[in-house]
Amino acid sequence: MSSEEPDTEPVALEDVDVEPADYEALADADVRLRVNDHGLYIADDLETSVSSQGQSPGAAIENLAEAVDSYLESRTDETGDDWL
Repeated sequence: MSSEEPDTEPVALEDVDVEPADYEALADADVRLRVNDHGLYIADDLETSVSSQGQSPGAAIENLAEAVDSYLESRTDETGDDWL
């Protein structure tokens, strides 16, 4: 962790009213939830290394589900841009 990154504290998923498995993109994900010094919740999918944030645990998980879905879609989307 860099000295510029705010400290974070882990948040147990059992302690919040949100279930990552309710989101299709997170059905089999290994999700970690934490909160920083400013009260912002950060959700991490350890399998894909995708992270997102939100003002509440639910918002962080919902945003993570959207981000993981976009990430997975981009990995399987064949646009024909082989030059990239």
